[in-house]
Amino acid sequence: MRMCPLLCYLNNFSTEMMQSVLKMALAVTFLLFAGCSVALENMQALTVSQRCTEDTNTFLWEIIQDRPKEYAVLMYDAFGKMGSNVEGGNANQPGLLQQCRSAHGPTFSGQYCQVFLRQETVQYFVGICVPDSCGEDDVQMLVLYGRLQFGQISLIPPLPQILVNQSTQEMIMTHCLSNNIAPDASDVTCLFVCCIMVAIPLAATLFTAIIRWQRNREVSHTAESSCLNTGINLYGTLKTNGSYSSDIYSSTSEGNSNNNTGETPLCFPRSCMYRCLQAFSLQTTSQGVFSTSSSITKGGYSSLNGIRVLSLLWIICGHSAQFPVINNLDNYKDWKKTVESSPVHVLTISGPVFLAVDTFLLLGGLLSARSLLGSIDRAEDKLSPSLVANYLFRRIKRIQPLHLFIMCLTIGLISLVQWGPYWFPFIDTLMDCKTYWWANLLLISNLLPVHEICIPWTWYLSLDFQCYATTPLLVYFYRVNRSVFVVVAGGLLLMTTVAGAVITALLQLPVFQPSTLTSEHYVLYYYVKPYTRYGPFLIGILTGIYLTTKKDQLLKQKWQAALGWFCCLSLMAVVVGLAYILRETPAYPSVPHALYQGLHRPLWALAVTWIILACEEGYGGFIKSLLSFEFWVPLSNISFACYLTHPVFIILYIGLQQTPIHYSNINFMYLFLGNLVLTLVVSYVFTVLVEKPYLLLKWNST
Repeated sequence: MRMCPLLCYLNNFSTEMMQSVLKMALAVTFLLFAGCSVALENMQALTVSQRCTEDTNTFLWEIIQDRPKEYAVLMYDAFGKMGSNVEGGNANQPGLLQQCRSAHGPTFSGQYCQVFLRQETVQYFVGICVPDSCGEDDVQMLVLYGRLQFGQISLIPPLPQILVNQSTQEMIMTHCLSNNIAPDASDVTCLFVCCIMVAIPLAATLFTAIIRWQRNREVSHTAESSCLNTGINLYGTLKTNGSYSSDIYSSTSEGNSNNNTGETPLCFPRSCMYRCLQAFSLQTTSQGVFSTSSSITKGGYSSLNGIRVLSLLWIICGHSAQFPVINNLDNYKDWKKTVESSPVHVLTISGPVFLAVDTFLLLGGLLSARSLLGSIDRAEDKLSPSLVANYLFRRIKRIQPLHLFIMCLTIGLISLVQWGPYWFPFIDTLMDCKTYWWANLLLISNLLPVHEICIPWTWYLSLDFQCYATTPLLVYFYRVNRSVFVVVAGGLLLMTTVAGAVITALLQLPVFQPSTLTSEHYVLYYYVKPYTRYGPFLIGILTGIYLTTKKDQLLKQKWQAALGWFCCLSLMAVVVGLAYILRETPAYPSVPHALYQGLHRPLWALAVTWIILACEEGYGGFIKSLLSFEFWVPLSNISFACYLTHPVFIILYIGLQQTPIHYSNINFMYLFLGNLVLTLVVSYVFTVLVEKPYLLLKWNST
């Protein structure tokens, strides 16, 4: 009886022990199976596909033969190899993309891939040619395992130790360029939109030509009948009571051409559709584009055309140098050393960052104030909400059609063109259009992080419209209370200046090109933001209000004009020169850098304001003659299209390059001139097909 509890305890213990052992065994078995499964998955991930392995082995075996086949020679020769001037920046080894694609083996064709590597502080890529049966993961494994060898020699050798202290290569990523063009639904949609926007003006042009031809034929037939029946001679002298309509779109109908009861209207009355045909036809839009008489000159401001065009040329020249520099030079370090040492290169990409943009902002503010004040005068001196809404709508109608057309065109081109090895750095930025296109539609793209901006150079349009929307508020304060207006304008100017200075100090931003190219924070937090770039536009608004409402000249003596010109030119020289003095990026919050960043753009705008003011008041001299030259007017008429179009040509040129560009002054000059000529020709076409029709389109019936 006493043994029973013990036996029961032992029995229960052994049962529990057996259950625990079984559970542990099951757990261990599960872990073993899970581990084997994970190991198998890892092995599968770390192995190369069978077909890729077979095709690669075929290629590698062929190149070591005494007489290798042609496809193997082409693929081997297409591999990137180290060139000269690695110390000067020629580290990339692009190889030959087209030659790789032209190679056709027994069961495969050549596929061009890029292997991005790092050795010590040097980052570069090597172009390789592998069978098209290999995916990017396969290529990565081939490189990691060192399978790509010519005998015992690697086809992707490291840079020698004499150039780089560390000989070990660290692979960053691999990227293969597709041999096929495969536009998706969004690409097709964008191309369709572009085709429609071009087809409408062409159809309107054809329809207008038919109407004019019909009208001329009917008028000729009517004139002959009238000459015989009513005595009107062929020279147009009236023998009887009657008159001809001067409207080219009105005539008698064909059925009543011999009827003397009077003229009947065209079969297409003056309806909305009729006005649209007139607005979109090339017969209308092409008029005045090459005219040397500008609408601006009727109210003064004749110097603005020259200032606008020269600023545009400065921007195109800067972009022509900037875009290749990002990833496409074989002597980047030599270029950087050259432009940093010479202020002459301020006209390309050196010194202060694109002061021409601040000139554009100044002109935008001036013309926005002039336009709004003119609308108020025509509205019986009333600043109503409907007038402000119409003012903003006209601006949207001015910029958005061509803006959205260029956006769709660029997206379409990306999908249709087989790009070269230097296209890859741009593709992520431009492909963001499919995600952030709505920001361009709402004109807020500059408020996004810079890597998310669709069509990067269109950030200016968003900034310009945001500044443009503030003009009615400032004009309202100006009309209600001048003291409040001065306080508000002065406060805004102070805030934008302080914002630029504080951001520069806190983030230790550079103030000098090309150092700004390598600073992500510079563009992200300073360059495209309205709170740091509003100063020149505000100065433009103040200038526009003054020039529109002034009743007397500001300059009355020649010595005043001479002093003003001296201060203006000195200020411009100081703004440019200080950038070279402050060329080094600060390693700590720097007061000189902060002050320069906060002040140099408003100061530049003030200097340009003086030029406009002096020219308007008769003290411009030969500078006014230069800026008011009639040659600038046609170029000014297509300047908006030029700004939007010119980066497309630069990107096309760079993206299609298979070898790096060598920097020299003559090479960059020809690159600029080539871009300029193509831009001018295509911009004229886009102006008359896309931009002007919407400007001429009237929504009311009057």
